[in-house]
Amino acid sequence: MDVQTIRQTARQARRYVLQMNHRAGKGHTGADLSEVDIICTLFMAVMDRSQARPNQDRFILSKGHGAGGLYCSAAAMGLIDPAILDQFMGDDTLLAGHPIHQKLPDLVEINSGALGHGLSIGAGLALGNKLANRAHRRVFVLMGDGELAEGSNWEAAMAASKFRLDNLVAIVDRNRLQLAGKTEDIMPLEPLADKWRAFGFEVIECDGHDPAAIIDAVNAPTIGKPRVILANTEKGHGISFMANVPAWHHAVPNDQQLAQGLAELEE
Repeated sequence: MDVQTIRQTARQARRYVLQMNHRAGKGHTGADLSEVDIICTLFMAVMDRSQARPNQDRFILSKGHGAGGLYCSAAAMGLIDPAILDQFMGDDTLLAGHPIHQKLPDLVEINSGALGHGLSIGAGLALGNKLANRAHRRVFVLMGDGELAEGSNWEAAMAASKFRLDNLVAIVDRNRLQLAGKTEDIMPLEPLADKWRAFGFEVIECDGHDPAAIIDAVNAPTIGKPRVILANTEKGHGISFMANVPAWHHAVPNDQQLAQGLAELEE
């Protein structure tokens, strides 16, 4: 899959995010926009999902409030019908505000939203793959940086290191913002790379909006350790008035903002 196609798909996902959240009047617009390049790159150029579970690569969205970004990326990639985006957060919808496996079993690996659980589950799946002679099947866990204040992540990191889960790839959406402000003001994470190394992980940093950089980071030769990719991103990426503004964590565009955002995505 060529990088330009991934970029175009992510751009379409951003259009869907703006339209969907505007229509619903709710959603996590900034969080959705920071992750779509990562999701589109993984699904289009990295993961092997050609076989049924458990014989496929697995994707876990630990930052469950970014469900809209997952749904819109899936629609842009043709994995779900874009028409169902109209149902987002409606009554008896397939597209809940946080992802539900029972609603979209082919897309959603686990029910998430309570932060800090994805890495533990991912480590369990990766260990299960090793025990079942499926070590070539990888597990990808997309995490928010704000959720790294949850201690359960570091318990999972210890276990992943202990079991040498080199088939586990954690990806941190490092946009440096969370609901109430900057991560470094609320609960400082730096030196984040050193923390992960201290827990036995291989650490790779990359531009989280560059598909080529993401592919290189994910597919770098393994060194026998679990890997974490610190994907440097921008909350609200792609829309000038949303980028790096904490208020857009849980804000949705009004009519004027929708029109401006869509116009910027056409530039």
